[in-house]
Amino acid sequence: MSISDTNFGSRLKPGGAWHPAPGALVHALTPRRLRARFDAVQPPATLARIGSLEARLARTSAEVRLAQSLRYRVFYEELGATAGLRTRRKRRDSDRFDRICDHVLVIDHEARPPRTPLGLSRPAVVGTYRLLRHEQALATGGFYTAQEYDIAPLLDRMPDTRFLELGRSCVLSTHRNKRTLEVLWAGVWAYIRHHRLDAMFGCASFQGTEPRDHALALSFLHHHATASGDWQVRAHDELNVSMNMIPASDMSEREALRALPPLIKGYLRLGAKVGEGAVIDRQFGTVDVCMLLPTSAINPRYFGHFGAPDAPVGSA
Repeated sequence: MSISDTNFGSRLKPGGAWHPAPGALVHALTPRRLRARFDAVQPPATLARIGSLEARLARTSAEVRLAQSLRYRVFYEELGATAGLRTRRKRRDSDRFDRICDHVLVIDHEARPPRTPLGLSRPAVVGTYRLLRHEQALATGGFYTAQEYDIAPLLDRMPDTRFLELGRSCVLSTHRNKRTLEVLWAGVWAYIRHHRLDAMFGCASFQGTEPRDHALALSFLHHHATASGDWQVRAHDELNVSMNMIPASDMSEREALRALPPLIKGYLRLGAKVGEGAVIDRQFGTVDVCMLLPTSAINPRYFGHFGAPDAPVGSA
């Protein structure tokens, strides 16, 4: 869900199946009716634009492959994730969920466009975010986060809430700056408003597989940002690493905030909370936390950048 402090890259992995909860959303609408209701009108071609940077949805399989190639460059070539033979051969980060997710692309229209082996130019994709809507997961059997966190109770408690899962986000090293993040998030926010989604969740990453290296930041999240009530989510028992490593009385909040990855910090400013427990992902070399954010909790002062929830999509 997030962009890490040093690499502006994060992933969500395919995982356990999501079992639909009893409730109005599941039983009143079949997957086909859900898609007909919410997908009848597609978002605009351009979700957001700042200067030469444009955020838009991938519309073709070729554009999805551009996102996958960017993910490979960031996750595997730059950050050293463990790639299987097929991934190394294709030089693309891909899985079976790519075909049913939506992919936000950030394109730099002033960058030199890459060329195909035949010499044809391709869009210069410098950032991407992968989006999985509730009804898409319902129709295809799962949310990625279920591999690391027990989200079934959350979905059971909130059957009428339409969730969006975010993941596979990354930004090219040459474009890791505030402007790229702004246009990427503006695109995601336009998508959320278009589909009238109620809440977001996903796994955010700290680089490295030793939780103690992030003891201050993880402890801060545990003491000050843990979700409560209906929003509680817990890492699976066999994966759960306690985030409560330093007592609240012994930590400097200023130092803890400084130790947080920038997008996790940004999510907290928006109003996000975290699940209980961290999870070590050895394939991607990260320590993951689960972020949860109802759109109603977003601080209104950010609407100036991304548009209020009931504003027309084109106004952002």
